Amino acid sequence: MRNIKLLLSYDGSRYAGWQRQKNAPTIQQTIEEKLAAMTGSRVVLHGAGRTDAGVHALGMVANFHTASRLPVTAFFGGLNHLLPPDIRILEASEVAADFHSRYGALGKTYCYHLFTGTVLPPVRRHYCAHIRTLFDIEPVRICLETILGTHDFSSFETAGSRDRGREGGRGGVRTIYRATCRQTLEDAWLFSFTGDGFLRHMVRCLVGTLVKVGGGNISPEEFTAILAAGDRSRAAFTAPACGLFLERVYYDHRPSPVGR
Repeated sequence: MRNIKLLLSYDGSRYAGWQRQKNAPTIQQTIEEKLAAMTGSRVVLHGAGRTDAGVHALGMVANFHTASRLPVTAFFGGLNHLLPPDIRILEASEVAADFHSRYGALGKTYCYHLFTGTVLPPVRRHYCAHIRTLFDIEPVRICLETILGTHDFSSFETAGSRDRGREGGRGGVRTIYRATCRQTLEDAWLFSFTGDGFLRHMVRCLVGTLVKVGGGNISPEEFTAILAAGDRSRAAFTAPACGLFLERVYYDHRPSPVGR
């Protein structure tokens, strides 16, 4: 059996997330169907993460095993020919038999696009969350420095995120190497989070709470207490899915920590 690694990008707007479901279209199912058509047999595609409905990817990594003798180039050009235009294969390569896109990942980077103005340009509605609010970046940056390092992020986790059979019993503990926020346009903000792993909805819960910090509803001191509490009810809302992008998955090395 050959092990094929794919680097792919997708617009998650019309999909019910990555993971296959019985009654809704998903990224995994869509690609698996095209691979089955190409190889003549059922294919199970393993993704580096399980992005939720409406979440996008710039650099998702996936792998599958196959006995097909098709050249690797077929899994690039052939798949792109068969797939809908909102899913694209960026690279295809043959890798070692023990490579696993999820369990071999050493880190990931997610970015989140936020617009806080009055009117969001409609062409951005699927790729940027619109939350009308005042937004002061300075207290937000203080909070971003607070989450750097290793912490229990249970306050920013929704149920069902932990694979207890493979996580080594670390619970809600994750390490954040980089966390930044910068203004890109008037009333437009870009968050970026790099860590060794993320709990379910963790980035979106963090952003929702940081929006409250930027609006003056939560102080940096209160944010620190929320982080320490390990209680989801203490944090703020879960930010909309449309602003979230899986940007990169790391395998060869852990991301190096840097400041803001």
